[in-house]
Amino acid sequence: MAKHKILIIDDDNLVAVSLKKLLMKLGYDVETCLEAGEAFDKVESFEPEIILLDIYLTTHNGLELLKQFQKKFYHLPVIMITGYSDVKIAVTAIKSGAFDFLLKPIDLEQLQAILKKAIDNLSLKDEVDKLHQIMHEDELTREYFGKSTKITRLLASVEKLARSSDTTLLLEGESGTGKEVFAKYIHQKSPRSSGPFIQINCSAIPKELAESELFGHEKGAFTGALQKTKLGKFELANGGTILLDEIGELSLDLQVKLLRVLQEKKFYRLGGEKEIAVDVRVLAATNRNLEDEIKEGNFRADLFYRLNVARIQIPPLRERKEDIPMLALSFLREFAGKFNKNIKGIDPDALNLLVSYSWKGNIRELRNVMERAALLIEEDELKENHLSFLVDSSRAKIIDDDSFVLKIPPKGIQIDLVLRTLIQKTLSITNGNQVRAAKILGLSRSKLRYRMEQLGIEVTKNIK
Repeated sequence: MAKHKILIIDDDNLVAVSLKKLLMKLGYDVETCLEAGEAFDKVESFEPEIILLDIYLTTHNGLELLKQFQKKFYHLPVIMITGYSDVKIAVTAIKSGAFDFLLKPIDLEQLQAILKKAIDNLSLKDEVDKLHQIMHEDELTREYFGKSTKITRLLASVEKLARSSDTTLLLEGESGTGKEVFAKYIHQKSPRSSGPFIQINCSAIPKELAESELFGHEKGAFTGALQKTKLGKFELANGGTILLDEIGELSLDLQVKLLRVLQEKKFYRLGGEKEIAVDVRVLAATNRNLEDEIKEGNFRADLFYRLNVARIQIPPLRERKEDIPMLALSFLREFAGKFNKNIKGIDPDALNLLVSYSWKGNIRELRNVMERAALLIEEDELKENHLSFLVDSSRAKIIDDDSFVLKIPPKGIQIDLVLRTLIQKTLSITNGNQVRAAKILGLSRSKLRYRMEQLGIEVTKNIK
């Protein structure tokens, strides 16, 4: 079994050498770098899996070096080394992207724990990547999307557009509506279904690496180009379909290069001299209004017209509520199996709550809610109280200024009773969370607490 490789960047030779000997005894393959200016070359030549970086270096600021690593080697976990007096700086480093930090003098047990966590994290990432690939190889059916009138009509249109082998399609919709799933369905229904389906999220990669991710690079094209040749997503998608998700995030420079690829089906790898031809169908997805982005100068009009050969508008979940029961039960059963729970169905009151909820995060939010519910409940049925963490104006009209109606009986009512009922119902909605309740009622936390004490209201959280 190959040893895990660790690079130590510390200009204190005594610390670096001592730490190297310690790590080698623990079974790691270790190299040191005493000059911060040589760090990038060392990473390229040694190809470490983990970096140990001192916060204070003679010629460089460790935090600045961390930021550069985040741009060039964003896949590498960086563990900062610091003294006790620098803990606040170390916390800042964590917020800036560091994996963790070690305090000087370095404690062996803490060192081993952090390294194990980093290695486990790398292994988990590999497993998630493999699972993601397997999921994208599954065959989709119409039933996966729902049976509402809007979805049925949309799928009929999508299937017609999918028959073309080369037509570029633009998928529009809010975040979480499932644009990437529709793109996969188009690929499966197209003449290219036997070819690869490659997806790239343009907003999830550093802008400095976007060109390499799309078109690949030759070794030495930039700092961090470790492989002899890296194939870009367009080459990997040759003969199949590529989805450019969140295409509105691409820089204007890269938009120009993408336009050329769409027109000529040719490109150059970054740092390469040979022109590469590909046969790829391009699908683009966005949650932005690209026409507005054109007016703002953020998106090229010529690229938009080239992408917008045919447009697919995916409706938000709130406009297809008939699909919620089926989708909710499907997700619930998925996570019940994952968590080894015996959950058979959804109570009618819980289902009513799910249908009345606005789902601003769309299908992604529904799936996340079903995962949380499946994790928390122990019964064999999802009930309304299991969804107490959902707060929505469509269900809790008490917090909606436009729909709230107060009925006063002919004989009148005491104001304390009104206030008590209002606060109790709001606390029930927030499951006893006073901060959220105060926000809903437009009060400060202290004022809500004062009213609760005045009215004798006690809170008991009910989380199952």
